[in-house]
Amino acid sequence: MDLHTCPVCGWDRLVEPPYDWNGSPSYEICPCCGFEFGFDDLANRFTFDSYRTVWIARGMPWYDPSAKPPLWDAEAQLRRVVGGN
Repeated sequence: MDLHTCPVCGWDRLVEPPYDWNGSPSYEICPCCGFEFGFDDLANRFTFDSYRTVWIARGMPWYDPSAKPPLWDAEAQLRRVVGGN
């Protein structure tokens, strides 16, 4: 099974790509940041950057705490989408 990366938080275990080849959203909710592709961006008009900023300001809470890895490294995960060292 191919896994996909959330463009908001960098979580790399999404089951579906956020958008298909035609640009249709998956409506999957990222278990880490809680972004729902097709809802938070289209209905609520969040960009990935603006949602990420709010999520970080809230302390990067897990939407689904049961999915949080025991040794989660938020900074390493965020580097997948925002770059850095």
